[in-house]
Amino acid sequence: MRRPTIARRGIAATALALTLGLTLAACSGDSEDDASPTPSATSTADPAAEADEAAVAAITVTGDPGAEPVVTLPTTPFEVSTTVVKVLTPGTGETIEDGQQLTIQSVVVSGVDGSVAASTYTTTPDIVILDADLGDLHDTLVGEKVGARFVRTVPPQSADDPTSYVQVGEIVAATTIPSRASGTPVTPPAGLPTVTLDSDGKPTVAAATGAAPTTLVVQPLITGTGAPVTAEQTLTVNYDLSLWDGTAVTSTWDDGKPAQFALSSTIPGWQEGLVGQPVGSQVLLVVPPDKGYGAKASDTIPANSTLVYVVDILAAS
Repeated sequence: MRRPTIARRGIAATALALTLGLTLAACSGDSEDDASPTPSATSTADPAAEADEAAVAAITVTGDPGAEPVVTLPTTPFEVSTTVVKVLTPGTGETIEDGQQLTIQSVVVSGVDGSVAASTYTTTPDIVILDADLGDLHDTLVGEKVGARFVRTVPPQSADDPTSYVQVGEIVAATTIPSRASGTPVTPPAGLPTVTLDSDGKPTVAAATGAAPTTLVVQPLITGTGAPVTAEQTLTVNYDLSLWDGTAVTSTWDDGKPAQFALSSTIPGWQEGLVGQPVGSQVLLVVPPDKGYGAKASDTIPANSTLVYVVDILAAS
């Protein structure tokens, strides 16, 4: 799917970004000062998996809830060949539900020497949607409680990087995200693409006539009641993208799940057009080439295209 990004979060920018880029899975909780993961009671016929379970059980995690934990590996180099996910200590907050947006603080250590490879505690927490795409992380966290701390391993992903990693994370918050914009409808002026919504809020965009505008058009279609979006936030959105001539490009409604972007990583048309819009809004953006992908073709988008986005701002954090 064509995303409105110029550059996504770097794979080593945050702890979860690092491990998401490898293969995601997880586990939860630690409110004690010293905790070690408990191996799963489920036996396995795979000797490698059994060995990895035992290795994870020997990891020690210390530190108070809310603070960056100290992860001590039983030996270095620490190597695993499978992904293992374990609960350290359950949380005490609200129950985590499928499809919620999670705020996660985590630290990742390298199996080579136990050093910290990445940490959100020195940057900003990661924001993810808890759905089936997260694999074992999803399966483990659904039904846990906010405040849970988890440990998981990530085996080497290629011969070029034979490193195993260990992640310890804490679920800071779990928020139920609406599926569509809601608020006060706004009647747009004539001459813009026409947007109609089905019963689920999915937009259909009919092309406008005439020449495409040469400057960015920002037209609210629904004004939400949330806080205004700021430039440094990560947005959770549903969006539809088409070209000025009406050619459909992509839609998160077709994916069946919203998308998430650090607003600062998106095309200029998004950065300029969405800052200040209230969360909950639906915004029509008509993005000229110099605010989009410019003179270069991008996937199915021809060079020098004027882009038409319909964006539902579902959350910002």
